[in-house]
Amino acid sequence: MELASYSDYAVRLVNTEEPARGTDTLTSVEAVRALFGPNSQAARRATDADVTRFRSVRSRLRAVFSAADSGEATQAVDLLNSLLLEFPVSPQVSGHDLLDAEGKPRWHMHLAEHPSNATAGYAATAAMGLAFHLTEYGVDRLGLCQAAPCRNAYLDTSTNRSRRYCSDRCATRANVAAYRARKRLESDSRPAGERAASTGRTPRTSQETTAPAER
Repeated sequence: MELASYSDYAVRLVNTEEPARGTDTLTSVEAVRALFGPNSQAARRATDADVTRFRSVRSRLRAVFSAADSGEATQAVDLLNSLLLEFPVSPQVSGHDLLDAEGKPRWHMHLAEHPSNATAGYAATAAMGLAFHLTEYGVDRLGLCQAAPCRNAYLDTSTNRSRRYCSDRCATRANVAAYRARKRLESDSRPAGERAASTGRTPRTSQETTAPAER
């Protein structure tokens, strides 16, 4: 498993909340356990106390994405480093869960955390994964969705560093909104006669229909 792939832990946690929409799905210990994914022994350590702790880590991870999205690379790195210091991990060579066609271990790097609780374990994995992604691909590969009011976190893995949205759905919604805005601007910039002709009404009839309401 590539260490940078652990950065998905950070994305999953950050996106449990959409501040602009006022939604938050991180409201129970079951929601905390779901973040670890299926068949995770670490999830079994989660308790009700981890809900509040996870929310705190979530805010700090969102701050990393926000700084990166704003072009504040040094601030993003400083915020991430503070998480790495608080939640350390130990990289280890592992192969117990991956076997090749001959039944031999496929050796790979694994992050072994030493947590005092479920939050510490998750935060350590998320922060280290994000750190590997940042150093391998660049700070500008961390972003927040530009389709307001979404603002979900995403990791840009495109070849031309062009990603601006967290999903195809948000990209489509933003493109449609931009198209409609351009059409409105084009319509407003045309002479009054042309605008009226496009609706089948003349400036005179338009005035006449509004005259009674003005009296």
